[in-house]
Amino acid sequence: MAIFVHYLSILLISAVIFLLLRAYRLRRLRLPPGNLGLPFVGETLQLISAYKTENPEPFIDERAKRHGSVFTTHVFGEPTVFSADPETNRFILQNEGKLFECSYPGSISNLLGKHSLLLMKGNLHKRMHSLTMSFANSSIIKDQLLVDIDRLIRLNLDSWTDRILLMEAAKKITFELAVKQLMSFDPGEWSESLRKHYVLVIEGFFTVPLPLFSATYRRAIKARREVAEALSKIVKERRGEYEKGERKNDMLGALLGGEWEEDQLSNEQIVDFMVALLVAGYETTSTIMTLAVKFLTQTPLALAQLK
Repeated sequence: MAIFVHYLSILLISAVIFLLLRAYRLRRLRLPPGNLGLPFVGETLQLISAYKTENPEPFIDERAKRHGSVFTTHVFGEPTVFSADPETNRFILQNEGKLFECSYPGSISNLLGKHSLLLMKGNLHKRMHSLTMSFANSSIIKDQLLVDIDRLIRLNLDSWTDRILLMEAAKKITFELAVKQLMSFDPGEWSESLRKHYVLVIEGFFTVPLPLFSATYRRAIKARREVAEALSKIVKERRGEYEKGERKNDMLGALLGGEWEEDQLSNEQIVDFMVALLVAGYETTSTIMTLAVKFLTQTPLALAQLK
């Protein structure tokens, strides 16, 4: 019992010292007013809980009312400044890459990989961004994109037999299209298995990046390894085909060749790049598709005009 009390005392003293040092650091960095919440976790749990409700705004509204439109908190393992002020946001966006540098919470950057396009900086980021845009604007994707979209939509519509969840269906279609454009894979068991792992990876983006405290993050880390292994196998096979002169007109083919002949990307770099591309379109595009159907359903005149 005495040993337990002794260790409990040490733990409490350590927690007090941690909180004092953190408060001192907050003042020294001259950050906006706010509350850093609990050690390590901060206010992450409150933020996650808010965004699982129908009205997540109170998380920001309550703190803005208490501390001002620009306030400091601690989410996803890092001290974070929130801005609900339009002028401040405009100033930050206009000075990105000058006074401000883009970054992501550890939970996201760890899962995307160190070679992800979202985390690249400098000349390599410019080159990879240029390659992505040039592929997106190429005749290859222009000639095939609408054809692939039409085929995948019809394929999925034909498979619907009962009530479906539109958002989930949109995500499935979006992922299948991304896999087709990136690696020339048609929908099947492999792509569906990859998508299920991706769902777990994305769930880990918005959690505490500490495997010890978060089962969601542990599952995300494991799923990320599964995704990387699956993509690494494909990249290795395609590199062997490329060296034999067999070329495919997809994003992976562009990453393996083209302007990179004298400066080849490693398999790890290509895998991280593809992980980010699949993530980038998965949530955003499917959300827009779902909202388009929702608003068209609620606006019969617009639907008639579109038809």
